[in-house]
Amino acid sequence: MDRNKFPAFRILVAKCGLDGHDRGARTIALALRDVGMEVIYTGLHQTPEKVVNAALQEDVDAIGISILSGAHMHILPRVQKLMQDNGLQDVLLFGGGVIPPDDAESLQALGMGRLFPPGTSVLSIVEYLNAELNKRKPKRGESHG
Repeated sequence: MDRNKFPAFRILVAKCGLDGHDRGARTIALALRDVGMEVIYTGLHQTPEKVVNAALQEDVDAIGISILSGAHMHILPRVQKLMQDNGLQDVLLFGGGVIPPDDAESLQALGMGRLFPPGTSVLSIVEYLNAELNKRKPKRGESHG
């Protein structure tokens, strides 16, 4: 992937709850970094509160939550509510992991970004983030005008 093709958006990648498997999250974090995005990886066992606090401190453009534990219907809406409560409505919340299609539809109906199942190509995630974030705000260092 060409580093110059993608702007330096700031992406926070997190693992919430007791899920101890972070191979996918680390793979995505490295892929995003490799195309020139700035990545903050919070590591395992984060609470929704810690994730949103990190997003505030790091001034991120997007938060990606990886969930394999089955707690997606609790964790993702909680993160979204905390984001709204803290003025992060312009930050994209997206995710990935083992999320049944019906649950993914319900979560997206709440206004979340795409939810990527296992096996999704890294390139499709990068292209989605690039397209979605370019719609939301200018590249770092550029003005809105």
